[in-house]
Amino acid sequence: MKDANHLEIAPDALEFEYDLAEPPEKVWRALTVPELLAAWMMPNDIRPRPGSRFAFAGPDAPIECEILDAEPERLLRYSWREQSDDAAHPLDSTVTFTLARTVSGGTHLRIVHDGFARKAMPAVAMAGAGCRLSLLGAGTPIAANTPRLLLPRAA
Repeated sequence: MKDANHLEIAPDALEFEYDLAEPPEKVWRALTVPELLAAWMMPNDIRPRPGSRFAFAGPDAPIECEILDAEPERLLRYSWREQSDDAAHPLDSTVTFTLARTVSGGTHLRIVHDGFARKAMPAVAMAGAGCRLSLLGAGTPIAANTPRLLLPRAA
């Protein structure tokens, strides 16, 4: 299956979609400024330029990443290589953030973690990927650590 950006998505990919009141400029900052990203994900040294490598300070070992695509305020896609219990078979996956301006000036944010569910049960996958889900609010699933928490500081 392909998404709106014509990127292949595995049928077992983890997908999350959110409508945020904040504009894409602010959401982009929450995804690409190391200090802001660290506040809701993990410490990192991200530089949002295709080909640049960065790492998240994972709980057991660094998670090695490489920027695959970066279109400011629209698309961020990076590889995610995390050592697993089986050192010979690290978790190789791809994370894609797609941002689209809504009619009200906010952001429709779509997050796809492709390749993660093949190796782990979805509940474990969400916790390990920093995408912990909680059912709060008006029956709408929202991530406990979604960029929404950081957006007020991303101005």
